[in-house]
Amino acid sequence: MLRNFRTGHNIHTICPLRTEVHEIEKEQSKYGTMKSLKKKTTLLLLLLPITLLHAQGELKSVEGYSPRIGLMVYMLEDLKDRITQQVKDLDQSQTDFLYDANANSIGALIMHLVSTESYYQVETLEGRQWTEAEFTKFGVAGELDEEIKNSLKGKPITHYLNLWDEVREKTLKGLKTKDDEWFASVPEEGINYHYIWYHVMEHSANHMGQIATVKNRLKR
Repeated sequence: MLRNFRTGHNIHTICPLRTEVHEIEKEQSKYGTMKSLKKKTTLLLLLLPITLLHAQGELKSVEGYSPRIGLMVYMLEDLKDRITQQVKDLDQSQTDFLYDANANSIGALIMHLVSTESYYQVETLEGRQWTEAEFTKFGVAGELDEEIKNSLKGKPITHYLNLWDEVREKTLKGLKTKDDEWFASVPEEGINYHYIWYHVMEHSANHMGQIATVKNRLKR
């Protein structure tokens, strides 16, 4: 089975900026102005990507969908586009690369995203289970065990991206037929459709970071 959407999530906290500034001030009194300036410059460089991130986009509902669903569509599409930009130019060896025996290849991770989205798409938007043909085409990477990882080799990155495009097209078409009342409704005690699709979105975000880690370890 795919990961249950009731799974708990770790909450990571970031040290307040005030603490960082206090440390810089201590360094200034201890080692002098030049070393303090170096510390401050480093801090500004670290904060710059965060500033640019907040300046470069606007989270807004996509036209053609109900307001809350449109916001989710925006986030789903943004993450898919960013992951695609990360991987679209990989060659075969990079697509299949494993940095250790327990790692997943980028190709396998993209296929896992395909399987996850397809599963929830069929379950929530169509109210049914995969057909055998759908499972064979889209669902094989719900779990990435050794057998599955070994089978996901030798296919170009475009193979996985094309499958994701196909699944996403069906997702967007299905979400367009729903409204915010449906989105807030509860198909099972303690969980609504909004949370299920939030799970699909944050699942992509989690694996985007994993994909970036694998890509950084590619042999140069």
